[in-house]
Amino acid sequence: MSLLNVGARALLANQVALQTAGHNIANVNTPGYSRQTVVLQTVQGQFTGGGYIGQGVDVQTILRNQSELLTRQSAAAGSTQAADAVRAQRLSQLQEVFSGGTQGLGAAINDMMNAFSDVVSSPTDITARTVVLTRLDETAARMRTASDRINEIEYTVKEQLQSSVTAINSLATQMAAINEQIARATGNGQSPNDLLDQRDQIIRDINQYVQTTQIPADDGTVGLFVAGSQPLVLGSTAASLSIDDATTFPGSGQSKLFFNRPGATPVELDENVLGGGSVSGLLRFQNTDLSEGRNLLGRMALAIGMTMNDQQNLGLTLDGVPGKDLFAFPTSMPGHTNGAGVGTVSFTGPTQFAASDYEIRFTTGTAGQVVRLSDGQSTPFTSAANLATLQIDGLNFNLTTPGNPGERMLFKPFSTAANNIQALVYSPRDLAAANPINAAMGTANGGTMQLGSLKATGLPNPPGLVLPANANPAAIPPILGGIQLQFTAGPPTTYDVLDRGTAPPTSLATAQPYTSGQPISINGWQITLQGTPKTGDTVVIGNALDPQYGDAYTRNAGNANALMGLRDVKMFDESTLTDGYAGAIAQVGTRTQSAKFAEQLSSTIAANLERDRTAVSGVNLDEEAAKLIQYQQAYQASAKMIQIAQNIFDSLIQGLGR
Repeated sequence: MSLLNVGARALLANQVALQTAGHNIANVNTPGYSRQTVVLQTVQGQFTGGGYIGQGVDVQTILRNQSELLTRQSAAAGSTQAADAVRAQRLSQLQEVFSGGTQGLGAAINDMMNAFSDVVSSPTDITARTVVLTRLDETAARMRTASDRINEIEYTVKEQLQSSVTAINSLATQMAAINEQIARATGNGQSPNDLLDQRDQIIRDINQYVQTTQIPADDGTVGLFVAGSQPLVLGSTAASLSIDDATTFPGSGQSKLFFNRPGATPVELDENVLGGGSVSGLLRFQNTDLSEGRNLLGRMALAIGMTMNDQQNLGLTLDGVPGKDLFAFPTSMPGHTNGAGVGTVSFTGPTQFAASDYEIRFTTGTAGQVVRLSDGQSTPFTSAANLATLQIDGLNFNLTTPGNPGERMLFKPFSTAANNIQALVYSPRDLAAANPINAAMGTANGGTMQLGSLKATGLPNPPGLVLPANANPAAIPPILGGIQLQFTAGPPTTYDVLDRGTAPPTSLATAQPYTSGQPISINGWQITLQGTPKTGDTVVIGNALDPQYGDAYTRNAGNANALMGLRDVKMFDESTLTDGYAGAIAQVGTRTQSAKFAEQLSSTIAANLERDRTAVSGVNLDEEAAKLIQYQQAYQASAKMIQIAQNIFDSLIQGLGR
C-alpha cells in the first residue's frame, strides 16, 4: 500500500505540475499574467527499525513569480511615460496651428504689410487700396481660424479628460471588487495568484491615467492613493474622480481633477502633485501649454490690431475725413475669482504686451501685487486707486471691488482676442493713406537740407495730434497758417519753431538743436530732415486740409507709408511685427521638442523596467515546453508505479488464496 500511496501522490503532484505549465502556456499573451511554478515538498518519511521510509511528494503551493519592486517601478515609469506621450502628442497638434509656409498666419501678415507699398506708390489707385483691404480681411480670418483650431484642440482635450476619468472610476470599482475576493481567498492560507495578477494589471492600467501609491493591508487588500493622500480604493470601497472647472478661478477655462467621496465635498487636486498619467499630462497641456499658445496668438492679434488702428486713425481717407479703425477686437477682459474682487484689464500699450496670464494677489487691506504668471515677475500696489495708475506690460488693471486679503484674481487678457478680431473697413476710399499734414521746403532755401519723412504719430508732448492752424488770407493782417521751422547755421545748427496760425506769427520754441536725420517731434507729428541748412532756410508744416492746398492730400501717401513702416516696429519681446510670428513658432516649437525629448527618455526607462519585470514574471514558451516533457515523463512514471503496486497487490491476493 505504501508504494501505491507514493505513486498516487506522485501522479497527483505531476498532474498539478502539468496543469500549471499548461496554464502558463495558455496565458502567455494575457496582459499582466505572472508565470506560476509548482513548489513540491517531500512527505515526511515513516520511521521503521531500518530507518525512515519515504512516502512520496506533495504540492506545497503554486508560486507566483513576480517582483513587487519591479512591478511598482514599472507602473510608475509607465505613468510618467503616459503623461509625457500625451503632452508631446498634443503639443504637436498645437505646433501645427503655428505653421509656416504660404498658408500660415505669418505669410498673411507679411502680405498685408507689403500690400501698402502699392498704395504708397499710387495713393489714389482704388485697386491697390482694395488689395490692402483684402489682405487685412485675410489676416483677420487666419487669426480666427488659428483660434478656432486651438478651441478644437481644447475641446478634444476635455473630452479625453472626461473619458479618462470614466475609465479610472470603472477600474477603481473593479479593483475594489477584486480586493474583496482576494481578502476572502487569502483566509485559506494560499495565495490567489490569478486574482493578484488581475489586480496588478488594473493598478498598471490606472497608472496610465493617473499615478498612484499602493499600500498593502494585512488582509491581502491593497489601498490605492492618488495625489499623495486621497484614497481612490481602500479595501473593497472605491471613491471616484471627476473633471471640472477650477474652483479658485471659475469661468477661466482652467480644468482641475477632483476627488469625490460619498457625503463629502469634492477635493480639488493640485495637478503639480498628480505625478504621471495621461490625465496629468492633459491638464498640464490645457492649463499651461495651450494657454501659452492662445496668449501668443491673442497678443499678436491685439498688438497688430491696436497699432494699425492707431496709425489709421491719424490719417485721412480719400474723402478727407480721419480714418476709422481697421480692426475690431475686445477692449477689456474680466477677472476670474471665487472671492469678492471684481475688475477688468484693458489695453493701452500694444508694443509692451507680454504673452502671459496675470494674477492679482491681495495681501493686506486693498493692497497686493500683480504677478505675471509666465515668469513670476510681480508689481506691488497699495490700493485699487494706485493700481489704476500703473501700466503693467501695456495693461491697465481696474478694480471696481478689491478682493479680501488672501484672495486671488486671474486675468487672461489675450484669451479671446484672436477669436473675435474682425476687419472693419470695406470701402477702399476709407483707407486713411494720407498724412493729415504736409511739408514744404522754403523756395529761397540755400542749404542742402531735404525732406526725409513726415508722419503723424499721435505721441507728442502734449499728448494727442494737434494739427497746424489753417491759413486765413481774409484776416487782417493775413494769417498764413502752419508751423514754420526757421534754421540758423552753426555750429551748432539750431532752429526756431513759429506758429503761423497767428498774426504776427508766435514763437513756440527757439534755438532747438538740429541733427541731420534726427526726427523732430511736435504736437503728434514727426518730421525728419536730411542735409545741412543755411541761416534763414525754412520748412513749413501745414494742415493737409488747408483750403490753400486743395485736394493735394489725396495724392499724399504719408500715412500709408507709416502703416507699412509698422512692420519694423519692435512689439513682440523685442521682435518686429513681421518677425513676431516666427518668434511664436520658435516658442511653441521649442516647447514641443522638449516634450518629445522627455517622451523618448521616459519611454526608454519604462520599456527597460517593463523588460526587467517580464524577465521575472513573463512566460518563456521554450521553458514551459521543456517542463511539459519533464512532467509528462514523471507522470507516466508515476502511473507505472501505481501499475506495479497494483500488480504486486494482485499477486499477493492470489498467493493468499491458494
